[in-house]
Amino acid sequence: MSDILTERWLWIIIFVIFLVIATPLAVVWIILNLPFPYNTIATVLLVILWGVAAGYREWIIEQRKQREKELAKRA
Repeated sequence: MSDILTERWLWIIIFVIFLVIATPLAVVWIILNLPFPYNTIATVLLVILWGVAAGYREWIIEQRKQREKELAKRA
């Protein structure tokens, strides 16, 4: 059992899981602690950037589908 605690990959996985959980909480905490006009601006910018990222993701997926259709037509 003690052998697994010395494995490097285990600690990398634990660290990454911690970051996945802690980073959003830290961002929300920082935004909430900003003074009034800045926390509103930060929230709006976060929502806008989230929308841009989601739209870009959808655009990439659509481009892949179109490429796959073109390759299927050629074959």
